[in-house]
Amino acid sequence: MSNIRILKPRKKIALIAHDHKKAELIDWVYYNRGVLSRHELFGTGTTGRLVEEAIDRPVTKLLSGPLGGDQQIGALVAEGLVDMIIFFWDPMASQPHDPDIKALLRLGVVWNIPMACNRATADFMLTSPLMNDEYESRLTDYSVYLARKV
Repeated sequence: MSNIRILKPRKKIALIAHDHKKAELIDWVYYNRGVLSRHELFGTGTTGRLVEEAIDRPVTKLLSGPLGGDQQIGALVAEGLVDMIIFFWDPMASQPHDPDIKALLRLGVVWNIPMACNRATADFMLTSPLMNDEYESRLTDYSVYLARKV
């Protein structure tokens, strides 16, 4: 397994928001529509549709989070098909799919994916000089874990 993954200048960005955070994400997306238009966008359920309508750009829409959309994003991360996650989650509301959310965030860490869970972090990510360049993401070597005898 290679310990480096190349993120190309055109990033593949997953956009996710809980119900009480959708308006905030859509406002952020609209404000950043110029930058986001240079990248490939993915979204879960309603969030993907709302993003597409707000900025008139195509979004690869997956299932709603509670119906498996978070897991679909996680699978894309594991396959190297998503480079970044912007997930405006609601810290004040319990979600029926909390284990799926935790699993998605865990996969982001495992695969060293840049993740933003609030507007300030998303702003910093999008304005980083690394955003529009090729980036070498250094991956943890899990070969010992994979080779273990169970």
